Amino acid sequence: MLAVTSNPTRTSPVKRGKWILDNILGTPPPPAPAGVPELEKGELVGTLRQQLEQHRANPACAACHKQMDPLGLALENYDAIGRWRTTDRGAPIDASGQLPTGETVNNPGDLIRLIRDQKSEQFVRTLTEKMMIYGIGRGLEYYDRCAIDQILSNASKNDYRFGDLLLGIITSDPFQRKGTRDEDLP
Repeated sequence: MLAVTSNPTRTSPVKRGKWILDNILGTPPPPAPAGVPELEKGELVGTLRQQLEQHRANPACAACHKQMDPLGLALENYDAIGRWRTTDRGAPIDASGQLPTGETVNNPGDLIRLIRDQKSEQFVRTLTEKMMIYGIGRGLEYYDRCAIDQILSNASKNDYRFGDLLLGIITSDPFQRKGTRDEDLP
């Protein structure tokens, strides 16, 4: 994940933050507005953090970047291939950030604690949805939401144990009926 969400020559807190929103919290940001250049193509100067701050000064960019950047910056101690580092180009890494909801993250450990302590229901729902998509071999439809809700309700009784989530998916209607056509149903 760290390598995939990096650029060829440097990390990308934006890509990493977006990946977390998409794949861990299930709250993808909207697409970037048209006509806004990427950091490498814009006329931004300074450290990566300073460039991100300059980019966020554009009101069209600020709303999404206030969500993505702090999450991605929390992972800045990992370089583009996942090695731990404390400096980047000779300067100390500042992995701190504040989310729009006021929570502060200063490092990967803070990010994990934030997700575990305050965003666990979002994480478990997203994990269940991603596993269901994999299990049924297609995207989720509106009628699959009932099955997801039932799986989560049952799994909550055992503190969302992974085995309970998996069993819930396997025994769910969407999984049991995958590959059947409407005319094959009773």
